[in-house]
Amino acid sequence: MTRHLEEITPRNFEAAIGIRVRPGQEHAVEPVERSLAEAYAHPPGVAWPRLILDGARPVGFLMAFLDIDWYGDGSVRRSGLWRLNIAADEQGRGHGRFAVASVAAEIRRRGGSELYVTWHPGADGPEEFYLRLGFQKTGETSGDQTVGVLALGDAAA
Repeated sequence: MTRHLEEITPRNFEAAIGIRVRPGQEHAVEPVERSLAEAYAHPPGVAWPRLILDGARPVGFLMAFLDIDWYGDGSVRRSGLWRLNIAADEQGRGHGRFAVASVAAEIRRRGGSELYVTWHPGADGPEEFYLRLGFQKTGETSGDQTVGVLALGDAAA
C-alpha cells in the first residue's frame, strides 16, 4: 500500500465529495461537501482538507484545524483533527490510523505538541477508535461532542 494525502484541487474534487461513510455513521460526521464549505468559510490556513489515497484509489477524507482560537477569546489555541471520513468499504484497513498519524505529523511540523479531536459519543461513534490510538478524554465537550487530546510524543502518532 502507498497511502498518501493530496490537497483538494479541481482535479480530485469529485473523488473527494464521493467519499461516503457507512449509513449508520452519517449522523456522527459531516459529509465532505460541508467540510469543504467550512474550510472555505474560515480564514486561510485554519482548515487543512486532504484526500486520502491508497495508491491512486480515494479511500477517505480528512480535515485538520490548525492553530484555532478554541474558546473564541484568545486564551487557548489548538490544532487537531476536525473531520475524518473513511469510505464505507475501506474501513478497518488502517486508513484512519494513517490519517491521524498524518495530521499529527503536520501539527508537529508546525511546532505543535498536542492533537485534539472531538467525537459524538455513543456505541456507533468513533470513541473506541480514538481511545485505541492513545487519545485521552479532556473532560470537556464541544457542543454535544466529547473532546480528546493526544500528546504527540505518544506511540500512536
